[in-house]
Amino acid sequence: MPEITVNMAEGRTAEQKAAMMRDISQALVTHLGVKAEDVVIQINEAPLANKMKGGKTFVERKAAQAK
Repeated sequence: MPEITVNMAEGRTAEQKAAMMRDISQALVTHLGVKAEDVVIQINEAPLANKMKGGKTFVERKAAQAK
């Protein structure tokens, strides 16, 4: 039973996350030959203030993009 964990910043809709998980599941079915019902996917979301890239929190990065 493959288990996939996706770590990402919060902010996506439930529909976006469900679509992503369906696509990942289908990729495992196609490429690994497993049954879809055997695939487990978990999303771990981090608040934007708790995630950093390039020395700036995602809150800071989002604010800079809005300018």
